[in-house]
Amino acid sequence: MYAATKRENMAHSKDRTDVRSTLSSSISLLKTYLKPQWLKVSLLAFLLCVSIGLEILGPQLLGQFINAIQGSMQILVRLALLFIALVIGNQLVTALASYISEDISWQATNEMRVDLVLHCLNLDMSFHKLHTPGELLERVDGDIAQLANFFSRFIFMVLARVVLMIGIVTLTIIADWRIGLLMLAFTLLMIILLHPLQSIAVPHFRAARQASADLASFLEERLSSREDICSLGAQPYVMLRFNQVARHLLHATRLSSVTGQFFSSSIEIILAMAVAAILTLGAYLLRSGQLSLGTIYATYAYTTLLTQSLYVITYQVDQLQSALASLQRLTELFRTSSAIVEGPGVPLPAGALPVSFADVSFGYTAEKPVLRNISFELPAGKTLGLLGRTGSGKTTLARLLMRAYEVQQGAIRLGGRDLREAALNELRSRIGVVTQDVQLFHASLRDNLTFFDSAIPDERLKEVIAELNLAQWYASLPAGLDTLLTGGGVSLSSGEAQLLAFARVFLRNPDIVILDEASSRLDPLTEKLIEGAIARLLAGRTGIVIAHHLETVQHVDTILILEDGTIGEYGERAKLAADPASRFSQLLQTGLSEVIV
Repeated sequence: MYAATKRENMAHSKDRTDVRSTLSSSISLLKTYLKPQWLKVSLLAFLLCVSIGLEILGPQLLGQFINAIQGSMQILVRLALLFIALVIGNQLVTALASYISEDISWQATNEMRVDLVLHCLNLDMSFHKLHTPGELLERVDGDIAQLANFFSRFIFMVLARVVLMIGIVTLTIIADWRIGLLMLAFTLLMIILLHPLQSIAVPHFRAARQASADLASFLEERLSSREDICSLGAQPYVMLRFNQVARHLLHATRLSSVTGQFFSSSIEIILAMAVAAILTLGAYLLRSGQLSLGTIYATYAYTTLLTQSLYVITYQVDQLQSALASLQRLTELFRTSSAIVEGPGVPLPAGALPVSFADVSFGYTAEKPVLRNISFELPAGKTLGLLGRTGSGKTTLARLLMRAYEVQQGAIRLGGRDLREAALNELRSRIGVVTQDVQLFHASLRDNLTFFDSAIPDERLKEVIAELNLAQWYASLPAGLDTLLTGGGVSLSSGEAQLLAFARVFLRNPDIVILDEASSRLDPLTEKLIEGAIARLLAGRTGIVIAHHLETVQHVDTILILEDGTIGEYGERAKLAADPASRFSQLLQTGLSEVIV
C-alpha cells in the first residue's frame, strides 16, 4: 500500500556516506514507516510525557519528606503514600508505553521486510547473479532486526530522556543556579562529544554486518551443495574456507565491540566526573546553610536521574551505531534499481504470438558476448526447436524473451510489439516456462501447483493432473491436494517435480511456451507418457523447445542451431532433415551428443 512511496523516498535520498547523511536517511525512514501509525505514535508520545512528569515529581516528594521529617506524622504518611502511588503509576505507564513501542516497532520493520523482499524480487537477474540468497537473507532479516530497537526504543526513549534532562536542569537551576549551571555544563559537554565519538565506531559496525552477511552467504551456498561436496571429498576445503570466513567475522565483530566500548567508556568517565563535581558543590552549599538537606537530596536524586538518562542515551546511541550500519546497507539495497525498465504498457495482441529476433546481441559482460546478431522469425502457433552445445546461448535466448535481461543490441518483438513497450506483468503472464530446475515449496500440493492462487478450483487441478497421466501417482498421495511436499512431507523425485512444473504451465494457459530442456530429468518411459500432454500444451500456442534429446524436437516446425552465440543453421525441420548437407540432418544420423557435449 505504501510500497511505492517508500521506495520513492529511498531512491531520491542523496548518496552520501557520512553520519549526518545517514541520520537524515533515518529521519526520512522514520517518517515513511511511522506515518501510517500516527495514532499509536501520538499515544506513545503522550505516555512518555506523563512518565517524564512522574519521574521529575519523585525527587521533589522525597525532598519534601526529608524537610518535613521533624513535622507532623500525618504529612509524612501522606507524602509516603503519594510517593508509592507515583512509583506504581509510573511503572504502569512505562509498561503500557513499552507495549505500544514494541507494537510500533514490529509493524514498521515487518512492513519494511515486505517492501525489501518485493524490491529484491523485482530486480533483474544480473543483480541476483552478484548477490547470493544467503546475503539477501541477512539483509532482509538480520539488518532489519537491527532496526527493531531503533524503531521501538531509540527515537522515543532518546527524545523522552532529552526532555527529561531539560526539565531536570531547569528545576536544578531554580533550586540553586550554581548547581544548575554546573549540571548544564556537563550535559552540554556530553552532547558535544556524542557525535565525534559515535562516528569512530559506525564504520566498524558496518563492516561487522557485512561480515555476517558473507558468512550467511557462504553457509547457504555450501549447504545447498552438500551432495557435491560430500561426493567429491571437498569437506576439508569447505571447512578451511568456513574457518577463514568465520575468523573474518570474529575480527570485524571484535573491532566493532572494542570501538563501541571505547565510546561507552568515554561517556562513563565524563559522567563520573559530573556526579563528583555536583556532589562536592552540594556538600559545600549544605555546610554553609545555603541549601536544605531535602533540597540537597533532591539535587542528588536529579543528578542520579540525569546520569541514568545520559547512560540510557549513551546505550541507545551505542546501539544506534549498529543500526546505522544496517540502515546504510538497507538504503543501498533500496537504491539499487533494476536494469529492466518497466514498459509504457502497450498491450500485446490476443492469442498465440509471433516471435521476432532482429539483430539481437547480448553478453553478461561487455568483454564476452553470449549472443551475436541473432535474427529469426517464428510465426504464431508454430514451434521452434533450439539446439546447440552447452554454453552456446540457448537458455540466454529464452531469458531475453522473458526480459530477465535486457538486449544490448537489436530488438525482440512479440506480435509486432517491441518487448520493451509491454508491461512486465502482462509480458510474463503470456509466457510459460518449464526448466530442468524446479523449485518446490514447503507447502501443499495445491499451493505448489497454483503458486498460492486460491482462485484456481480443485477440479481444474485434478483435470491437469489427469492430462499429465499423473492420476495413479496422485491416488497414492495420503492427503490428495492437501499433501505436504518437502520439509517432512512427501518427497518427489526430480522427474515428478518436473511433471508438476508442466502442470503449473497448463494452469497458467500462456500464449507462448518455453521448454528449457524440460524433459532432461525424465526417464524415457515417463517422457513417452507426457508426449501427448506436451503436444496438447503446444497446440495453438507459439513454442520454443530447448532440446537435449533429438526425440524432443521431432514434432517441432522449425529448427535453429546455435554455435558460439551465432546462428549456425535455421529452417523448417522437415526440409533440414531431408537435406543431407544440413547440420540437422547430420545430427539425425550421428546423434545430438556431438552438439551438446
